[in-house]
Amino acid sequence: MASDRSRPYEGLTPDTVLDALYSVGLRGDGRLLALNSYENRVYQVNLEDGGYVVAKFYRPARWSDAQILEEHEFSFELSDREIPVVSPLKTENKSVHRFSGFRFAVYPRRGGRPPELEDEKVLEWIGRFLGRIHAVGSTRPFSERPSLDLETFGTEPRDWLLGSRLIPDDLRDVWEGVSSEALQRVQARFQEIQDLKNIRLHGDCHAGNILWTHEGPHFVDLDDARMGPAVQDLWMLLAGDRETAEKQLKALLDGYESFHSFEREQLNLIEPLRTLRLLHYSAWLARRWDDPAFPAAFPWFGSQRYWQDRILELREQTAAMDEPPLSSR
Repeated sequence: MASDRSRPYEGLTPDTVLDALYSVGLRGDGRLLALNSYENRVYQVNLEDGGYVVAKFYRPARWSDAQILEEHEFSFELSDREIPVVSPLKTENKSVHRFSGFRFAVYPRRGGRPPELEDEKVLEWIGRFLGRIHAVGSTRPFSERPSLDLETFGTEPRDWLLGSRLIPDDLRDVWEGVSSEALQRVQARFQEIQDLKNIRLHGDCHAGNILWTHEGPHFVDLDDARMGPAVQDLWMLLAGDRETAEKQLKALLDGYESFHSFEREQLNLIEPLRTLRLLHYSAWLARRWDDPAFPAAFPWFGSQRYWQDRILELREQTAAMDEPPLSSR
């Protein structure tokens, strides 16, 4: 049943997907393609009229109705300004639907390939649209969706993991110590920035959530949209050694600042935000472990080697947070 947290999608059969679409006036021809998503369940559905849609079934109990609607309203706000995000379709003026205990939304299918982030022109183009997204995102806050901060992405996930007993006993004290030191460093970096401004963000802006066509980029999956510092939507697009990352950052900001100002102090938050994401990711995997899709997809999680690697990773991050920030000049 959809209400069973340990097997949240047990009742989501192909027939249920097709019946859910039929309930909003869409007739599938029986062909479904499961798309790459673990948090939710997402399917490309062939329609009898020859078209396609993408149906997204939300994980039960993760978001409230109000939080999902706020995500949708943000995407509509961006689309109305001709910013290329993929927004859900509306049926009878509704974008969130219910069927057989599941909440779902329907999206147009949009193709594309991953962007070539080695190309500075591509990064500049992406930066222009991120600047436009943030210009809209800064006009008012979310009222329902959470913020990305030390508590939600660091302290709470760490405390949950320590209480779960999933960390091997012989590594628990070491992990507790290095995670505590890492979070102290994160807190210090955040406190160094006076009047840090949080805005509405995409929240999970990595290359997998940007699709590229000859018309340029379009952004998908606002499921993690939340309040946070602008640099959160930039740093996951950077890769490679320091020199390479600085060139990429310059290209992104060359485009970004054509539409929205950027506080250079936020560059000090790149490594702290990376640290928070690593802690949050471990807790996310642990909290979803009863979902049968997770052991199949992440068989290495929870092993002795996994936690040894996380300890080393946090030590490296603690050192990285003491390094000078990237330069975009």
